[in-house]
Amino acid sequence: MSGGDWKALFHAACSGDLALVGYHARSGVDLNDAHPEFLGTPLVACILAGQEAVALYLLAQGADPQLRSEFDGATPLQAARRAGLASVEQCLLAMGAQEAPATPLHRKGFGRWLLRRVGLAV
Repeated sequence: MSGGDWKALFHAACSGDLALVGYHARSGVDLNDAHPEFLGTPLVACILAGQEAVALYLLAQGADPQLRSEFDGATPLQAARRAGLASVEQCLLAMGAQEAPATPLHRKGFGRWLLRRVGLAV
């Protein structure tokens, strides 16, 4: 898939556009890719943006429950706990997700800064 499709998926996931996320998932966009410009995953990004339905959908479609977003310095489980998305946290735990230490970039809020920078304020 082209980078543009992945970027469209990423933005749709962060903004909560479930129909567009579904379109890109059905079109074969890799849900577990971290684009070299973003270094983040659609799953962690949408969780941090509070997009519960999208996160649950991505998990149901094969998004890796353990895949760390380097940009956000968080796993999906850490992101769900920070965002207060209890149903996503429970789903991740049921899928075997485990806690991992945070990285310095997340502690500085760098991931949230990027979402605001690209117009997806959280």
